[in-house]
Amino acid sequence: MAKPKQLAIIGLGQFGTGVAKSLIQKGHDVLVIDKNERLVNEFRDTATHAVACDATDDKELKALGIKNFDYVIVAIGENIQASILTTLILKDFDVKNVWVKSTNDYHTKILEKIDADLVIHPEQDTASRLVRQLINGHLLDYIELSNDYSIVEIKPSKQLCGETIATIDLRGKYGITLIGLKYEGQIDINPSPDYELCKQNVLILLGHKKDIARFKKAVIL
Repeated sequence: MAKPKQLAIIGLGQFGTGVAKSLIQKGHDVLVIDKNERLVNEFRDTATHAVACDATDDKELKALGIKNFDYVIVAIGENIQASILTTLILKDFDVKNVWVKSTNDYHTKILEKIDADLVIHPEQDTASRLVRQLINGHLLDYIELSNDYSIVEIKPSKQLCGETIATIDLRGKYGITLIGLKYEGQIDINPSPDYELCKQNVLILLGHKKDIARFKKAVIL
């Protein structure tokens, strides 16, 4: 098994609960956070830490040592304002990986503008599988998150080899998020923008199916 990681789940609705249970079952150190103490209490005996607090309060998050976590997954449900504010606080704290559940296209656009590291739109089971695979370094060639969004693995074409991640500008040109880079069996979740692609790489991309198809048509096929 991969080395256990420190992860925090903020928001214990259906999505957050499903992700938290999946991570706990995998043996990772998990902190769960929610304003609702009843929901938090359900994890007292299983999570590494379970805390009832307001995630939009930067002082409370700082006191929990949130800066030191490998991943923080913002799973706040319908309260878009709280989701956005929490994400901003985490980015200001320089958390390594901030993954955020989006509820609609408007929410997604804002999360992208404030540089959330990964914006996801999955149903509960798919989200759990996605998180398990990423943190353990085993990603399927194709994961369908919804009717519109998916994650795919793509090997660079000769045209891309030698180009840097920054030059390709996947987000700006195609609206696609690079969520990882494979090389010799390892996955780098945060590759440097100056990294030059080679034929041994595999790009792990998340985006709208139409945008991924557009990218393939432009530079792969």
